[in-house]
Amino acid sequence: MGRMKFWFRLAILSSCIVGAWAQTTDPKAEPAAAPSALDAVLFYQLLLGELNAREGSPGAGFSMLLDAARKTRDPALFQRAVDIALQARSGDAALQAAQTWKRELPQDSEPNRFILQILLALNRPEEAGQALLVSLNELPAAELTGAMASVPRLFAPLPDKKRAADVVEKALTKYTAKVPGSATAWTTIGRMRRDAGQEDLAIEAALKARTADTSSPGPIILGLSLMGSANPKLQAMLDEAMQGNVLPELRLGYARTLISQQQYPKALHELTQLNAKHPEFAEGWLIRGLLLQDMGQIAEAQQQLSQFVQLNAKNTEPEQQAGQAEALMALSQIAQRQGQLDQAQKWLAQMPATADPIKLASRQADLLAQQGRMSEARLVLAQVKTSSPEQAKRKTLAQSQWLREHLQSAQAYPLVQAALKESPEDADLASELAMVTEKLQRHDEMERLLRQVMKLRPKDPQAFNALGYSLADRNVRLPEARVLIEQAVALTPQDPYIQDSLGWVAFRQGQHAEALKILTAAYKAKPDAEIAAHLGEVLWAMGNTQEAGAIWREGLLLKADNETLLETLKRLNFKP
Repeated sequence: MGRMKFWFRLAILSSCIVGAWAQTTDPKAEPAAAPSALDAVLFYQLLLGELNAREGSPGAGFSMLLDAARKTRDPALFQRAVDIALQARSGDAALQAAQTWKRELPQDSEPNRFILQILLALNRPEEAGQALLVSLNELPAAELTGAMASVPRLFAPLPDKKRAADVVEKALTKYTAKVPGSATAWTTIGRMRRDAGQEDLAIEAALKARTADTSSPGPIILGLSLMGSANPKLQAMLDEAMQGNVLPELRLGYARTLISQQQYPKALHELTQLNAKHPEFAEGWLIRGLLLQDMGQIAEAQQQLSQFVQLNAKNTEPEQQAGQAEALMALSQIAQRQGQLDQAQKWLAQMPATADPIKLASRQADLLAQQGRMSEARLVLAQVKTSSPEQAKRKTLAQSQWLREHLQSAQAYPLVQAALKESPEDADLASELAMVTEKLQRHDEMERLLRQVMKLRPKDPQAFNALGYSLADRNVRLPEARVLIEQAVALTPQDPYIQDSLGWVAFRQGQHAEALKILTAAYKAKPDAEIAAHLGEVLWAMGNTQEAGAIWREGLLLKADNETLLETLKRLNFKP
């Protein structure tokens, strides 16, 4: 764009020269009202500078154009000099041109942008901080908040994130005390501190931003991105913010974050509020419906998902089409579990053309399997066409999961093993193969695979939990099992499935009261057939047989074919 501007201006100035020459050759011509700023010598200097820049001598071209820019005080020529230096990968020369531009035209704010960007590219953060302050000081008030909000993106390339955060906070100090603008300044500082890994300082900045302006969405957005820290002050700030009339996108973001932290009841409360205050906001119905389904509240889930499908029926945006597919698959699954197989198929028949082919095939395969059409089900998954290695991996995982769930782990084993040989460092494939080997009771191989996943993903709790649970379930190496599960708990404290493992290992160690407390809380947070199996067994062992039976019956309603629950009932000779 800068180059086009230069050539456009050069063409205009060139026409002035041609006109001036024409006038001098005509003896009858009137004298020019004013002399052209671009005389013949300067015109040729520009042409020669451009020729040098194009023909492999950018240094000479740069010098000529910068000299011409000084003489004419033309911003387009200064910018062209900067462009040539940047194209020649000479950051110092580009900085020289931009700084000269600023000295010659001090009222022009455009060189500030170039100076700041060049200093950042040269990794000179302190000078960049000074340039940022100069630039902000010269901006109109109407542009200030937008400029401050863009700072984290500008400073993102700097390798030393903490140093960058220090520089930015210093530059924005004067704006943290100004209203309006202070909320944006603190939010920007918080984003920089967050990106530098300084969560405590980031949270402090978010709280100050919220105090400065309770109507600004910035502090809430920043706070949502920091919720993993489990800071009570931050949680209180977000809870207080949600009491007001926040944007529906923010309330949905809060609910999503709560779901990721397994705070399901609280998330459900926020989604209920969202639906009540913004009934036209379709995505709120979708997320609420999926959460209710996950919590086992099937009838309500069906209502919310149907509402979303109705609201979203004519929306052709890709993201909303993906949501439509997700809702239709969930409705199909609900209908299938209720034995309404024709209705389940009708939901799938409404699937948009853009639906994920692997998810759709998995749903269709489950539906066929319930009808006893096992060969057709496997064929549906096998015939999915993939267009990338990632899709091929997802297809393999979907096939293996289906085979495991339908007691065909022996067929799943070679499928996943072959994929893992091609990608030996793939944690997803290693984890899936571990699940398969566990079903095949090849426990040594399972343990080797899970320990491989632990190395590949040391902050992922699932491998620690899987191995710990396997040991506890087999009633072997219980102290080690407890350590592994506690490591998983430390990584994800509120995950009900990991809490289930912790309760189960406590039961295996004979700590029945502790197990009961843990499993009761886990089942309350996430009604699930497998958790119901464990909780019921603890109650049974403690002599509370009627309560155990009630829990088991609830588990059967949640998932009648759950393998763990069915094995528990058979082993304890319980007839529901």
